[in-house]
Order: sequence, then C-alpha cells, then structure tokens
Amino acid sequence: MKKLWIFSVLILFVALPVYSQEREQERLKDSATALKEILDIPDNVPQDLLDRAECMIIFPSVKKVAIGIGGSYGRGALVCRSGKDFTGAWSAPAMFALEGGSFGLQLGGQATDYLLLVMNHKGAESIMTSKVKLGADASAAAGPKGRTAAAATDIVMRAEILSYSRARGLFAGISLEGSTLRSDGDANKNLYGRELTARQITRDGAVKTTAAGQALVSLLNKKSPKNLSAK
Repeated sequence: MKKLWIFSVLILFVALPVYSQEREQERLKDSATALKEILDIPDNVPQDLLDRAECMIIFPSVKKVAIGIGGSYGRGALVCRSGKDFTGAWSAPAMFALEGGSFGLQLGGQATDYLLLVMNHKGAESIMTSKVKLGADASAAAGPKGRTAAAATDIVMRAEILSYSRARGLFAGISLEGSTLRSDGDANKNLYGRELTARQITRDGAVKTTAAGQALVSLLNKKSPKNLSAK
C-alpha cells in the first residue's frame, strides 16, 4: 500500500504540470478564436485604431461570478508589438487576468468576449505593473467602432486603453472602469515552465511563442503588421 501511495503521488506530480500547461494552451487557442471572430465582424474595431495600438489584451468568455452584484472574472492573453518603440512584430503572449467591476451586468451577465487596445507607451507601462485599476491607474474608455468611425475624438486621444465587448452576437465599445488587470503569474509559469513577468515575455523577448500561441500572434501580424502611430 505504501508503494502504491508513493507511485500515485509521483504520477500526480507529473500529471499536474502537463494538465496545467494544456489548460493555458487551450486558453490561447480560445483567445485567437475570439479575436478572429471579433476582427471579422463587418462593423468592428476601426483599422486605424488597430494599427495604432501598441498592445492588445483579449479575454474570451468572461463570466459573471456574483449574481446581483455584477462581479466578473476572466482569463486571457496580452500581446505587444516588439522593439523599443513598439514598431516590430507582435510578441509572444503573456497570460492576463480581468477582475471585478459591474460591467458584467451591462450585457446581461452572460459569457462575454472582451478586447482591450492599449494605445500608447504610458498605457503599456501601466499594464506591466503588478495590478492596474482601469480609470484610476490607467485611463480607459469605450472604443468607437465601425469602418468609418472618427478615431481622432477627444476621448480616444486621451484614453490609454480602449475596450470592446461581444456577446449574443452584439459587438460594442464598453466601459470597464473600476475593473482590474493583472499579469497571471501562475499561468505564465504553467505555459513557459518558469516564472516570468509580463514585461519579460512581451517586451524583453525572454521566450518564444508556443505552438498554441502562434495562431494569435500570426493573426495580429496579418491584420496589423505595422504600428502606424505618429512618433
């Protein structure tokens, strides 16, 4: 019995890391699918905003976790353009978390995809910290949509992060003020096999894109290969 118990424990220690890595790989696949579906919507994110974004965060299937309160909890991925001035190809993805706020009520509380565009250096630096509260640590606004949307409005010019949502076939800009963003350290360790910060993954090039993350990165390199922000 003792040998059986030891054997079972050893199997558990081997199986858990494999399962954890597979879970993060599946999250990356879901993120790529959600992003592709959002970008394929005819009345979607204006291309000029996409081309000016320096980082992007996609949260697939965020669910409301407190009925009547509106708290929500989601897991997704952050990618940034590489290079000192965010002028290179898109980076390997860092795993990210979205928590809190009453935004879940605005779409009836069902599972919702969220897309966040980080529009400038200041916003990118903010999300590299341990935890960021939108509207306090980083200015955020509901993003405009449509192929002919006026992207040079005051709210767009001032916002560090623009946010969008998609649920029940509806796509819209949405305010996420009051919610928090943070790097998902455990998920990054599960995916890459060692402890890494979001900065190390997306800005320092500490890792290569995994096979699971390649679909997400390739999609962005196809849809927005160059940063067209005025430097």
